[in-house]
Amino acid sequence: MDASPSGDLTQLLRAWGAGDEQALEQLIPLVYGELRKSAKRRMARERDGNTLQTTALINEVYLRLVDLEGVGWQDRAHFFAICARLMRHILTDYARSRSYLKRGGDAQRVTFDEGLMVSANPAEDLVALDGALQKLAAIDSRKSSVVELRYFGGLSVKETAAVLKVSTDTVTRDWNLAKAWLLREMEGEQRGGC
Repeated sequence: MDASPSGDLTQLLRAWGAGDEQALEQLIPLVYGELRKSAKRRMARERDGNTLQTTALINEVYLRLVDLEGVGWQDRAHFFAICARLMRHILTDYARSRSYLKRGGDAQRVTFDEGLMVSANPAEDLVALDGALQKLAAIDSRKSSVVELRYFGGLSVKETAAVLKVSTDTVTRDWNLAKAWLLREMEGEQRGGC
């Protein structure tokens, strides 16, 4: 047995994936702090007065994780990649449910950068980003995954490379190309009034 915390986490993930409910109980305290940091970073980008709080986001991720069946958990990085995807879907669904996306002429210029998107209405940005990521995934799923892992999951370049089983240079290249493509795509949507 690997005595490192990462090894413990991997073994617990695999045990949970095999149906051991006690493994989940041991797993949660090990990952809660990192999930909280990731959720807090993401929620800091939301508008003031947002009713979805960090704890609620983590709880929703937890509920969705518990409902997942048949996941062959590989390791810590794989777990946090799944959590990043869940956060993306939760936040996008939340933004849509709050009817922040207005069709037509209310579109604003969106900026997209490594750790921060800034505009007058971040919820609109999030929905626009989700739509653009879906289009990017149809063209190049790895670049879409890089954005999802880095932006929503808060993974480092090294962690992202480990999840995707590519080099850090590939992740850096994909990240830069994906940012440029997403910016162009999102600006095009705004000019087109979509």
